[in-house]
Amino acid sequence: MPAVEDVQDIVEDVLLTSGYIEVAKAYAAYRSRHTELRKIREYLESRKDLKLSLNSLKVLQKRYLKKNEAGEIVETPQQMFKRVAKAIALGDKKFGNVKEAEKKFYEMLSKLDFLPNSPTLMNAGAEKQMLSACFVLPVEDSLESIFTTLKNTALIEQVGGGVGFSFTKLRPYGDIVGSTNGVSSGPVSFMKVFDATTEVIKQGSRRRGAMMGILNVDHPDILNFITSKTTEGALRNFNISVGVNEKFMDAAKKNKEYSLINPRNKKAVKKQNAKDVFDLITRMAWQTGDPGIVFLDEINKMQPTPKLGKIESTNPCGEVDLLPYESCNLGSINLTKFFEEGQINWERLRETVHLAVHFLDNVIEVNDFPLKETEKITKGNRKIGLGVMGWADLLILLETPYDSEEALKLAEKLIKFIREEAEKASENLAKKRGVFPNFKKSKLKRKLRNATVLSIAPTGTISIIAGSSSTGIEPLFAVAFVREVMEGTKLLEVHPLFEKIAKEKGFYSKELMDKIATKGSVQGIKEVPQDVQKLFVTALDIKPEWHLKMQAAFQKYVDNAVSKTVNTPTNSTIEDVKNIYLLAHKLKCKGVTIFRYGCKKEQVLYRVKDKLEAKAEYSGGCPTGECVF
Repeated sequence: MPAVEDVQDIVEDVLLTSGYIEVAKAYAAYRSRHTELRKIREYLESRKDLKLSLNSLKVLQKRYLKKNEAGEIVETPQQMFKRVAKAIALGDKKFGNVKEAEKKFYEMLSKLDFLPNSPTLMNAGAEKQMLSACFVLPVEDSLESIFTTLKNTALIEQVGGGVGFSFTKLRPYGDIVGSTNGVSSGPVSFMKVFDATTEVIKQGSRRRGAMMGILNVDHPDILNFITSKTTEGALRNFNISVGVNEKFMDAAKKNKEYSLINPRNKKAVKKQNAKDVFDLITRMAWQTGDPGIVFLDEINKMQPTPKLGKIESTNPCGEVDLLPYESCNLGSINLTKFFEEGQINWERLRETVHLAVHFLDNVIEVNDFPLKETEKITKGNRKIGLGVMGWADLLILLETPYDSEEALKLAEKLIKFIREEAEKASENLAKKRGVFPNFKKSKLKRKLRNATVLSIAPTGTISIIAGSSSTGIEPLFAVAFVREVMEGTKLLEVHPLFEKIAKEKGFYSKELMDKIATKGSVQGIKEVPQDVQKLFVTALDIKPEWHLKMQAAFQKYVDNAVSKTVNTPTNSTIEDVKNIYLLAHKLKCKGVTIFRYGCKKEQVLYRVKDKLEAKAEYSGGCPTGECVF
C-alpha cells in the first residue's frame, strides 16, 4: 500500500521532469513543513486540533497539554480547552448555571477569541490549581522577611507565577546590623540569592521563573543597582527598574542634587546629582537593556485603593501594579478574530469582553492561592487584567500603518470601548455577586466587582497558540525569519498576511522571502511595493516616539498598566535612550523599557550567517527571553 510520502515523491518527480521547476521547489518546501506537522499530529486525535499551526502544537505539547507520570501527553488541545472551561465554570456554582458557563467558556477558548494567562491554561483542573500569573511580595529589612519571601517566591514560581519586589526597604551596603554588630551586604546581594533560587526552581517547571526588581532612586545603593546587570548573564531572571518620583525627574531636568535616604532610619546620608544618576540609567539601558523606569507617583495617583497602602512594585513585565502580597490573573482578546468584512465587528467584541470578564472573575473564585495573605488581599480587591493581542496584525488587516495618527486614534477608540464594556460587565457581576470587599476603601464611585479590569500584557506563548503574529500591542519584529520548530529542524516563517498580499499582488517568490529573512524588514526592498512597505513596518523601522505614543494611547484607558518595549536599532545612541525616557514621562506612561538590538548576547531572535533566526517560543516584542512573560 503506497504511503503519503510515496505519492508525494511521484508528484515531485513528475513536476521536475515536466519542467515545472518553481512549482516543484514550492511543493518540496510544503512537504518539509508538513512532515514536521504530521509528527506532532501523531499525538493528537481530534481533527479540530489540526487547525492549529505547527508551532502552536509544539508549544502546547511542550508546556500546556496534560501529561502522565511517564511524561506522555494524555490530552489534545481541544481537551485542554474543555478542562480549563470546566474548571473555571465552577466559579458560577454560587451564582449561576455552571453548565451554561462551561459551554460559553469552551466556545470562546476553542475559537481562540480569548486566552487566559499561562498558569490558568496549565493548572486549571489540576491538583495544584494556582491560576494567577502576577504577584508582588514584600521584602522587609530583616533576614526572616527576606528568606520567607524567598520561600514564597519559590512556591509561586514552581506553579508558573512571576513575582515582583521592591528592595527599597533593605538597608544599604556597609550599614550597621545591630543584632550581630556586623554590616549589611545591601539589596543587590540579596537579589543575587533570589536569582540563584529561581535558576534552580525553573529547571523543574514548565515555565521559567520571572521576577521584577525595583529600587527607589533615593536609596543609597542606587548606583550599584543601576549597574548590577553590566556583566552578561548577571541577574538573568530579573527585569530591573528604577522607581522614580516627580521630585527626582524635576531635579534631573534642572541638573540639581537630591538626597539619598537610608531606609533603616529615614535619614539623608548624602547628596547625589540627579542628572548624573539619570544619565547613568540611560547609559546602562543602552548598554544592557536594563534598567527600565517606573513612575511611582503616576502609578499611585491612578491606583484604586490608596487607603490600603502605597504601590511599590509591579509584576515582572510591568503591566500590573500591585500592593504587597496581591496577585492578578490576566487574559487577552485575540483582535484578529474580530476583523470581519473589512472592519471590526464591535458587537461580537462586546460580547467577548463581557464573557472574558466573567471568566477572569471566576478564576478568582476557583483559584488555589499559594499564600493566605495573597488570598485575602486578592479576594478583597478582585483585580483582573483583560488585555489584547494581535494589535499589529489588526492594523495590517485594516490597512493602517502602525506609525500613523490614524493608528493612534483607532487605538484610543478600541481600548476605550473595551474599558467601557469591561466596566459594564464588572458592574453587572457586582449586582449579582456583590462589589469587591474593599470597595468602601477605594476611590471608585461606580460599583464594580473588580477594582481593576484592564491590563496590556506581553502575551508571549499564548500569542503562538492563538496564531497571532504579534504579542500584545507590539509592532511586528520581523516580516520573515527562520524559526527552530523542532530539535534540528528550522523553517522559514513569513508573516501570513504579507505572504497573502504578496501572492495577490503578484510579487511573491521564495527567493524574495529568503531575501527579506536576511534582515527581517521589507524597507528599501525594491520588489516590495511602497504601500506594502509602509504597512509592514517592524519594531526597528518605527521611530521610538511612535512606540511611546502607542503605549500612551492604550494607557489612557487602561486602569492597570501597559507592557511595551521600545525597540531601537543597534546604532541608536545613549541620547536616543534618554529622550525615550523623558518622552515616556511627559506622556504619563506608568513605566518604560527599552531594548537596543544586539545589546545582549542571548536573544531569542538572533542572526546566523545571513538569516534572522528565532527560537521556537519567540512571539514578537522584546527579542530577549526576559520580557516575553
